[in-house]
Formats: sequence, structure tokens, C-alpha cells
Amino acid sequence: MDQAALRTAFITLFVIIDPIGLAPLFVALTKGETHSHRRGIAIRATLIAGGLLVLFGLFGEAVLGFAGISMPAFRIAGGILLFLTALDMLFERRTKRRKGQASAADDPSVFPLATPLIAGPGSIATIILLTGEAEGNWTAIGAVMLVLLAVLLLVFLFFLSATLLERALGDTGTNVVTRLLGMLLAALSVQFVIDGITAVNWLGT
Repeated sequence: MDQAALRTAFITLFVIIDPIGLAPLFVALTKGETHSHRRGIAIRATLIAGGLLVLFGLFGEAVLGFAGISMPAFRIAGGILLFLTALDMLFERRTKRRKGQASAADDPSVFPLATPLIAGPGSIATIILLTGEAEGNWTAIGAVMLVLLAVLLLVFLFFLSATLLERALGDTGTNVVTRLLGMLLAALSVQFVIDGITAVNWLGT
């Protein structure tokens, strides 16, 4: 993969996983916990979500093939799903839904943090799309996995600094960042749909 493709992969995963948006939810879910317990929850949530996303990245396309779903079709469907997520971000529906999922729990590391907040439908679809574009090139797939690792590392760091970040941004700052990321995701999702349609036309010729 060239640098432009890696940048696109990083931006797409960063926007869809949204470490900044997850930070306030992490604070809410771990309210009253000690720093060491919070760090343990952050480690478990990040590792579990990473494991799920790696599994889908490596074997998701094989599952699609078994189900008779072509990669161009999945690109179009994934692009539409990401576009709907972008609309949710632009109109704050995503934040409200995530807060609804972030119910109080003794250990929120598996649910709702690891899934569906980090490894949710959007991020799973994204990692399958990105590894599918590698077309069996294991070097490119490895590069996508490294990008995923970088984004998950950012998630972990944002979790550790969630309280400071929440104070620094405030409600207004968080809303502005969320809307900017939503616009970016909308453009990226349209590109996925265009790539899928182009691939269908190429296969049909």
C-alpha cells in the first residue's frame, strides 16, 4: 500500500471508531473507579476490540465469499452504512445512541466498551473493506493491521486521558469535533460506494 492509501485507512478507522467521542463515555462508565482499575478496564476493552477487528479483517472476506457476497457489493453496502453513521454524527444521533448503550455495569470492558462501542458494525465493516482492497496481498493486509493497531493505541491513550480531554474540550468542543469528523466520514463513505460501483462496472466488461 502507498502512503496515500495508508493515510486513508488511518483516517477512516480513526473517524469510525472515534476515540475522542469514546473518551467521555469511558469517563461515565468508569465513574468513581481508581486510576489502576480504570487502566485495567481500558487495556481489556482495547485488546478485546482489537482481537475482534483482527479476526474480521483476516477472515471477514472469506465469510462473505461463503455467503455468496462479492467484495464490490460489500464495498457499496459498507459505504452506505458508513454514510448513515456520518449522518448520525452530524445530527448527534450517534452520541445519544452510544450514551444509551453505555449503561452502568460492574465491568464495562467487554460490553459496551469493546463491543459495540469500539468494535461495532461500522468498524467491522470498515476493516473488512480495507483488508478486502488489499486483494490477498499479505504485505498490504499487514499494513492495514498496523494502522488498526495505531488507532487502537490512540483509543487506549484517549481512555487514559479521558478526564483531562473532557475538561479541555467541553460539550461545545466535543460537538464541533464530532461534526467535523462526520463530514469527513461522509466523504470517505461516498468514495467507498464509488469504488464499489467502479469495480462492478469493471467486472461486467
